Amino acid sequence: MQDTNLDQAIVDDKTYGALDRQHVLFSTLRKEDPVHWTEPPGFRPFWTVSKHQDVIEIERQNERFINAPRTKLLSIDFETKVREAMAGRPMLVRAINHMDNPDHAKYKKITHAWFQPREVRHLEDRIALIARASVDQMLDKGTECDFYKDVAGWYPLKVIMLILGIPDEHGQRLLDITRAYFGGGDAEMQRGNDLIDATFAYVNFFKEVARERRQNPTDDLASIIATAEVDGKPIGEFETSSYYVALASAGHDTTSATLSGGLLALIENPGEMRKLKENPDLIPAAVEEMVRWVSPVKHFFRTATEPYTLRGKTIKQGDNLLMAYPSANRDEDAFERPFAFIADRTPNRHVGFGFGIHACLGMYLAKVEMIAFMRELLSRVDGIELAGEPAWTETTFVGGLKRLPIRFSRLH
Repeated sequence: MQDTNLDQAIVDDKTYGALDRQHVLFSTLRKEDPVHWTEPPGFRPFWTVSKHQDVIEIERQNERFINAPRTKLLSIDFETKVREAMAGRPMLVRAINHMDNPDHAKYKKITHAWFQPREVRHLEDRIALIARASVDQMLDKGTECDFYKDVAGWYPLKVIMLILGIPDEHGQRLLDITRAYFGGGDAEMQRGNDLIDATFAYVNFFKEVARERRQNPTDDLASIIATAEVDGKPIGEFETSSYYVALASAGHDTTSATLSGGLLALIENPGEMRKLKENPDLIPAAVEEMVRWVSPVKHFFRTATEPYTLRGKTIKQGDNLLMAYPSANRDEDAFERPFAFIADRTPNRHVGFGFGIHACLGMYLAKVEMIAFMRELLSRVDGIELAGEPAWTETTFVGGLKRLPIRFSRLH
């Protein structure tokens, strides 16, 4: 008999806003039913895959388990709203994380070079300046701030605006759209908007950017996308705006979630913070541990193209599978002491950036950003402690802290 309470918890935004509840849920699944047939009321059914090894097994086989047609968790009602809003299309955007080959390879190639280590290294000095300015602004607030709202929410956005060539005056508008886009079921984050409104706001914003770059191309990433061709033809308006939305949103919220959740982990583990202050060379390893710890992307879906057996369960052709990344990243069989934050953890084979051909395109850029920021912060701030209760976003998709009140003192 199906446990509807368990299934409801898997799709409930509130589960992901209460970390203890989330961890108990997935620890139980990993132990008792790691490939779990899930039939929550109001949602199309799917398999919940909670073990690290299984997530990798599925993601490694991108022909057998494809992205289309179901990419993320939406209720049946919301899927209907999307189709109505999009004239029958099943999704609001179609970016590379929604595509399968051959389209995936063709569209990834448009920006692939931009995100390679050699290219990102050219940006390191400018990213370091943005990190310094962000810590300056934090210190200018005195001795207290909300780290997520005042610092972590802004810093990655400024890096995204740098690579897209978007002027500073558009920052607040983009920040508001992004928060609504990733608000999930969290009324505090959405502020009256829903995912459809936020997506249209994004698309309208980037339509203007694309139009302007086609007329006056520059050497930024926005121009590369605006003038891109696939199979010798300009890419369509829908794919162009989808590309912008994916880069601006995913590149922003995942990084801000990891920075704020990572700082909270350091506050809660002062010995690990001391370790980094005494040996800044450990910061790159600590950033990997922050990604594992926070797991800002909660899930993606795959769909089976043929029957497949996983842990004795028969997955039918056409069945959907939810890859539960926060669960995979706390898997006792993959990580020693998975519920301990260990700044210099090695090895650290987390799946916080995904795995296989669909691993995060901007992974290297995100690491460079977070390393630059943590170096700047830890070298300039003495003590950091909580100044109130942190709160997590209630979302099944992408998110982290929505509040992190801190008190700090600067190094003299």
